[in-house]
Amino acid sequence: MTVHDYLHKIKREKGAGYFLLLDPDRLRLADIVDLAVHAEESGVDAILVGSSILINSGFDELIKSVKNAAQIPVIIFPGSALQISRYADAILFLSLISGRNPDYLIGQQVRSAPIIKHIALETLSTGYMLINSGHYTSAEYMSTTHPIPRDKPDIAKATALAAQLLGMGYVYLEAGSGAKEPVPVKMIREVVNYVDIPVIVGGGIRKPEEARERVEAGASFIVTGNFFEEKGNHHLLREFSDAVHSARPS
Repeated sequence: MTVHDYLHKIKREKGAGYFLLLDPDRLRLADIVDLAVHAEESGVDAILVGSSILINSGFDELIKSVKNAAQIPVIIFPGSALQISRYADAILFLSLISGRNPDYLIGQQVRSAPIIKHIALETLSTGYMLINSGHYTSAEYMSTTHPIPRDKPDIAKATALAAQLLGMGYVYLEAGSGAKEPVPVKMIREVVNYVDIPVIVGGGIRKPEEARERVEAGASFIVTGNFFEEKGNHHLLREFSDAVHSARPS
């Protein structure tokens, strides 16, 4: 089964999926492996691995270690063409469609495409949309782009529809690493009702109730990351997983 088929199966059977994002620049390898094991035990559906910068070396070794520790899919969430590994199950092939920086719209993709083809890595074509979170995020700084205003759902709708018409398989609404506020429920609901492809939502989600609300608004997949870099929060993974999987679109 491809990762794409697996994700659609999760959505069909559970209503929505839950992903945990692991940042190799924020966690030691041993902590990443431990968290991956705990994530699988807590009902997380897939692990995303990636960073805005990637200061630490050994990306291949990191992916291999996570793969050896957990049986759920490991998907690369790349900050650049440098974050590719043959050991991953798939890669989010992102185009930053909310911005107008050509390097993140197509430049990084051109650099990475031959490598991805050579190692036969499955791609999940994704329209990546930064949404203003009330805080200047790493993704904004690194991409030198402006996020979509959080009170402008029409811009988000039109942008997401463009992704669909371009043939992308997913739309990712991202408040960003360290977001002050998550993507607004109203925006998620309007985007979901406007497009026919799955909507991923991440950034700034710090409570199970916030995850549930976004599934109820129609999100197909929820991503959390920074919140679980604190070991004191690890016990809440099961609560987040249950909140995502028990919620239904309203």
